[in-house]
Amino acid sequence: MSLAIVVPLRDFSLAKERLRSRGVSDVTDLARQLASGVLRACPPRPTYVVTESDDVERFAEELGAEVLRPTTFSLNDAVTFAYRTLAARYEQLMIVHGDLKNPEGLGAYVPPAHVTVFTDHVADGTNVLVVPTGYDFHFGYGPRSKTHHVSEASRLGLAVSVIENSPWRFDVDEPSDLA
Repeated sequence: MSLAIVVPLRDFSLAKERLRSRGVSDVTDLARQLASGVLRACPPRPTYVVTESDDVERFAEELGAEVLRPTTFSLNDAVTFAYRTLAARYEQLMIVHGDLKNPEGLGAYVPPAHVTVFTDHVADGTNVLVVPTGYDFHFGYGPRSKTHHVSEASRLGLAVSVIENSPWRFDVDEPSDLA
């Protein structure tokens, strides 16, 4: 089954707003470092970065990713844009957040043919989401995104697996996540 990885990335100087608002220093460098780790873990899968940023575009291309440029950038709009753009080329997309602490194995993962939700460490969010293409899937990142994505799969009559204990459950959103 053909699969591509999609990594939505905001401009690094704007990324990780919660960390910035809580006084964490060097957030721009941290965002770049985390994204680099994620992109380096994606080969041999075809990898796409969705961004509004010229800086992120250059960064992604240097790491071998192709770049998609949506007209607007919110996380859900960016992922929807990638999903619609790539649907004719791939049977599945693996949407991966660019702030995973342990991204190893992304490019080697062979998912089942249905929706797979990899939650964050509190089992509320969605850090990695595998979805078959060709459906009117509505993405719902933000609070309780796991519940939204499971409900969306059910709405479309798609089987779904939820994985709460993976190395990909650790992302960096809060200062405590840096420990």
